[in-house]
Amino acid sequence: MEKITSKANSLIKETAKLFTSRKARYENQKFALEGARLCFDAVNSGYEPDVLLFTQELWQKYPDEIEKACAISKRTAVISSEIAGKLSETQTPQGVFAVCGMKPFAKAAEPGKKYIALDGLQDPANLGAIIRTAEALGISGAILFNCCDAYNPKALRAAMGSSLRLPMIISNNLAEDINSLKEQGFSVYATVPDSEATDITRIDFPASSVCVIGNEGNGISAEVKAACSEFITINMLGRAESLNASMAGAIAMWEMLR
Repeated sequence: MEKITSKANSLIKETAKLFTSRKARYENQKFALEGARLCFDAVNSGYEPDVLLFTQELWQKYPDEIEKACAISKRTAVISSEIAGKLSETQTPQGVFAVCGMKPFAKAAEPGKKYIALDGLQDPANLGAIIRTAEALGISGAILFNCCDAYNPKALRAAMGSSLRLPMIISNNLAEDINSLKEQGFSVYATVPDSEATDITRIDFPASSVCVIGNEGNGISAEVKAACSEFITINMLGRAESLNASMAGAIAMWEMLR
């Protein structure tokens, strides 16, 4: 097992770049994880890390988990607390990091299942929270169009491991994909803050259905709206005009499955 004490080490530099650069992640088809829960969750979800880095203190705290992770990792190294601080995206690093290969995105939605579609979400925390809720509730997958990177460290932390398991479909043209889904028998609903739209609680979502959640500031794009089967809304009391995207997504998915 290696021991790394220099911040200038090439492996440390490569790992750090995966945390900060979307381009580096997709060029290498790898992403980086931080923290005991995420790193061990990856191992328990079938990932075999290319790299596993951890401090001596972390090893002493989680000996069984580290031994299990080391057994399936291609390269392992004990790092200093200073290096852990350099790599960390958090204020209080736990001292464990993993680099994993990306698994292929799902190719298409499957008839008979329910999906959440995200149109232009840019906040990694919102994206991660929706993915986490989708897995928890039993949504079959997430369709992502013009969104921030699902492998962004903030999105991964917000998803709490769910993005390692929930099928994700990358759309290059959501309006076209919605039209294709409708041809396959899907009902596709645009969630909008519009009092004239149908109350979401009145919808009997069919087996093949998709709910679309829009961008945090601008909502669903006009092209995507035009492609959807129906507009639905979450009726609100008081003076609030809209909901946070992740909260709207959670309510929509709950209604889809209830």
